[in-house]
Amino acid sequence: MSLSSRALGYLPRRSEGLPPGQREVQLFPRFSDQPLRWAPPVESIELKLAVEGVEHEVIDAKRLEEFEMVERSYDFHCVTTWTYRNVQWRGVLLNDVLAAEFGIGFADELPPYAVASAGDRQACTFVGEDLFDPTVLLATGMQGLPLTRRHGAPLRLVTPLQYGYKNAKHLVEINFVSSEPEGTFGAKEHLRARVAHEERHSRLPARLLRAPYRLTVVPTALAADRGLKKSP
Repeated sequence: MSLSSRALGYLPRRSEGLPPGQREVQLFPRFSDQPLRWAPPVESIELKLAVEGVEHEVIDAKRLEEFEMVERSYDFHCVTTWTYRNVQWRGVLLNDVLAAEFGIGFADELPPYAVASAGDRQACTFVGEDLFDPTVLLATGMQGLPLTRRHGAPLRLVTPLQYGYKNAKHLVEINFVSSEPEGTFGAKEHLRARVAHEERHSRLPARLLRAPYRLTVVPTALAADRGLKKSP
């Protein structure tokens, strides 16, 4: 696809039925706060679950196969105002994994915050209850195919009620902690980042961010394409 065609596909356009401040794109970009950073190589799925920094069992591809695979269709909403509609995810419900690894009912006793770390050195923060939402997936596939590095292979966290930067690509660890943690996005990261509440930033009003964020969409998406091509 030509550069101009991709740019047009990444251009946010007005569309009915979207959350406040969002506009629709026709192509699903590989988007990142660090768009030129290399995507890590696709290797065996290994997810480390931890509580207060104490390592728990590592979940690998074989272990994931023991859980029921589900398919879910969600709109994907980026904090920079673009939305790609009807993403078909395939994966495992995070609640099922937490229940199996920590014991039924133990989730209520977990520390109140969490950090999701990615293989590209990004990390996002959570209020624990947001991860326990029944919509949250550990995704291994998208649009009927296995995940590729472009969209977070081999394992991606999918949290459809929150903005896209909470949907950690190349997921390697979820660590539950007692104190509010720090991620890698700084003040730009809202702890909840709920789309319905337009929680775009920890300090700044969402409406002030819509226009400047929207201006970054096409150049960031194109830069992320270049970063993927440079990946090993």
